[in-house]
Amino acid sequence: MSTQKNTTKKQTKKAEKQSKEKKQSLFKPRIAKITVNIGVGEAGERLGKAETVLQSITGHKPIQTLSKTTNKDWGIRKRMPIGCKVTLRGDEAKKFLIEALKTRGNKMADYSFDDQGNLSFGLPDHTLLKDQKYDPNIGVFGMDICVTMERPGYRIKHRRINRRSIPQRHLVTRDESTKFFAEEFNVEVVQ
Repeated sequence: MSTQKNTTKKQTKKAEKQSKEKKQSLFKPRIAKITVNIGVGEAGERLGKAETVLQSITGHKPIQTLSKTTNKDWGIRKRMPIGCKVTLRGDEAKKFLIEALKTRGNKMADYSFDDQGNLSFGLPDHTLLKDQKYDPNIGVFGMDICVTMERPGYRIKHRRINRRSIPQRHLVTRDESTKFFAEEFNVEVVQ
């Protein structure tokens, strides 16, 4: 009889431990997407070259970004193409992020993280990335890399029916995001 009680106690403890691990895994932050942006400032030949650079780096076809306002000083009209971007998700995003972080020496400034836990940084030269060589016909393009963080359950913010906002306790914070990058990608956050 006592062995039966011991086994049931062990089983209940094991079940409680598994449910606790499941809750923790549902609360762990993850990378939702990575957006790679090259802002050229003008349409035409330079924008076409930036698109070829972005396509060779990511392997995806970039889309053009359009200006929202008119600025006569810069010669920009509303809805004029001024840049290009690519969105990466899943394993491709992780591979690209590892490569981009290597160019920065796996060090990030503290101000690169915002209050929602997202990470943004720039690369001054696309030739710093692996397998990229300087081509005098194309030139040199810098890029902005934005890493968007989320937790499981963020779908309720984007779904069509019964859309809701994310509660404050479920949002990703700056500290959680820095801890995630330190554990997953060995990133050192510098003050």
